Amino acid sequence: MLIDDDLDDQEIFLMCLEKVCEDVECLTMNDGVNAIAMLGSNTDYVPDYIFIDVNMPKMNGIECLRILKQMEKLRDARIYMYSTTSEGLALEESKKLKAHDFFIKPANILALEEQLSMVFKSNL
Repeated sequence: MLIDDDLDDQEIFLMCLEKVCEDVECLTMNDGVNAIAMLGSNTDYVPDYIFIDVNMPKMNGIECLRILKQMEKLRDARIYMYSTTSEGLALEESKKLKAHDFFIKPANILALEEQLSMVFKSNL
């Protein structure tokens, strides 16, 4: 699952994900509020990986992470924070809330493919 309010970033992420791992299905959500509502109401859907943009309207990524970490069904989900900046507070909060990792959105597609490749290869 990718939670990101930027539709262009969603498209690029999905394109790179398909190149890295063809058999992965990725649901995209435009904000944390809707993602939490969907995950809370759909008991059958449990993503193995969740990527959350830090800077979003309605609910920022840290708030979203905090709520997702409280959901019993997501206790084994790998949650990665995903941002254009490595601003200290967001990075520290992500660590405290036990996000699996914190990624800086890369400036080019090849770098994103490499990041995603490392995520999936390290968790096989």
